[in-house]
Amino acid sequence: MDLNPRISLEHWRSLLAVVDAGGYAQAAEVLHKSQSAVTYAVQKMEAILGVKIFEVIGRKAHLTSTGEVLYRRAKALLDEAAALEGAAGTLAAGWEAELRLSAEIIFPTWLLLQCFARFAEERPQTRIELYENVLSGTDEALLQRKVDLAICSQIPRGFVGDHLMRVRFIALAHPDHPLHRLGRELTLQDLRKQRHLIIRDTGSQRRSGSWLGAEQNWTVSQKATSIHAAVMGLGFAWFPEDTVRGELERGELKPLPLREGGERWGELYLVFADRDYAGPGARRLAEIIREHVAGSCRKPEAERSGPRSTTTS
Repeated sequence: MDLNPRISLEHWRSLLAVVDAGGYAQAAEVLHKSQSAVTYAVQKMEAILGVKIFEVIGRKAHLTSTGEVLYRRAKALLDEAAALEGAAGTLAAGWEAELRLSAEIIFPTWLLLQCFARFAEERPQTRIELYENVLSGTDEALLQRKVDLAICSQIPRGFVGDHLMRVRFIALAHPDHPLHRLGRELTLQDLRKQRHLIIRDTGSQRRSGSWLGAEQNWTVSQKATSIHAAVMGLGFAWFPEDTVRGELERGELKPLPLREGGERWGELYLVFADRDYAGPGARRLAEIIREHVAGSCRKPEAERSGPRSTTTS
């Protein structure tokens, strides 16, 4: 078996650039090469492999079915090469100078900061960059390798992770909210007549709007904004219980007496962008997060088994 590949990474990079940039001329600009050099690289690949990668339709070159397969495999190959180089740099440097973490906003902020404080006691010089995301925003941070570690409500395809915690959501509003003043069990129709507070999906393919079909809804970008709006009596929402402990204890928010659906459950997972290449800092932070979650978060009673759905509103 010949272990020496006939196609270099630079040739594969040229193929990706032509597709991603939308043509040979555009790819040449991205790669800082002449157009003839990019064209030659692709033609050489076709000659060596004995396949047709592009076909000209009209005035544009389009991938053939074979070319589409090669494009996908080339992208995976270059991603792996970049990850390998990054891992080598991390291993050579020892502990990482910076850690990047994406956390679903339903993860309690106070708990996350406790984890950071614990890590800072051990590694005060390590910088931490936190991305606070909602739903698909966390998935994209992993898929695009923007982060080393993520706390997410679902494990994206192609990744593996460990279950971290269950999150209990409660339908809440200010004690003087019109829904509480009805003085009876509430129905879905009651909710639809009131303002629903929603937190915007941070992914590029945003999902928005009230799943309740409420006549009014406010969509905000920050968890704190949604909580403040509810405390001011401006609307209702399902909030993660561990996130609004203070507001509940101070009586600023009160559970809505829903006939059904007043309690929901979501799941959170701890996922490495690439466990094999994770540095000692990322592994240690993950360990601290697991320890603090185990010691600080409310354990649901065994007999409680509400529907397991994730919501951010």
